[in-house]
Order: sequence, then structure tokens, then C-alpha cells
Amino acid sequence: MSRFYLFIAALSGFLVVALGAFGAHALEARLPASLLVTWGKAVDYQMFHTLALALTALLGMHYPADRWLKLSARLFMGGIILFSGSLYLLVLTGTRSLGMITPFGGVAFMLGWLSLSLFAAKSYQFKT
Repeated sequence: MSRFYLFIAALSGFLVVALGAFGAHALEARLPASLLVTWGKAVDYQMFHTLALALTALLGMHYPADRWLKLSARLFMGGIILFSGSLYLLVLTGTRSLGMITPFGGVAFMLGWLSLSLFAAKSYQFKT
């Protein structure tokens, strides 16, 4: 599990740098400012959650059977695809209806963080 998600995180990291550069250089002169902001939001969220996916994969190397980590990794990956992917496609195609997919990615991100917090709560005893 962990090596697969670490591979996906590394690939996503590569892609986010490439897509960020593409937006800054190739799209800047061709798109209105509002769409560039949308592209930037997709890049930002992809980067944040690429790091979260990598962290989850690394934790998974120490806790290979943990279901909360597996779920968290799947949700972060799904969120990247749904949230950032739908925004990239919206900008490139102009198909506004793709914006209806984006909130599902946002929910996947939130559930991924919740799953990670449940792993932490289960794995470590909080002292009051």
C-alpha cells in the first residue's frame, strides 16, 4: 500500500510543478485573470494534498495494516483527481458544468484529513 501511494505522491508532485509552470507561462497570456486564479487554486490544493498523501504513505510504512491510513490515502488521491482535476479541465475546456464535480473533491480532502486524525487518535493515547 505505502509504496504505491508514495509513488502516486511523487508523480503528483512532478505533475503539480509542471502544471504550475504551464499555467504561469503558457496560459498567462491566453486566459482571463479569473481562470488563472482557478488554475492557481487547483495547483495549490494539489500541492498541499500531494504532501498529505506522501505523509500518509510514509506513515503507512510503519503501520501497514492501518485502515484509517489506507482510507486517508485513497481520499487524498481521489480529492486531487476530483478537485484539482475538475478545475484543470474547467479552465482548459471552458466547460463550466465541471465545477459541479469540484465540491466532491473538497469533501474527499476533508474526509482524508478526518481519517488521518482518526488514525492519530487511535494510535496515540492523548493525555489530559
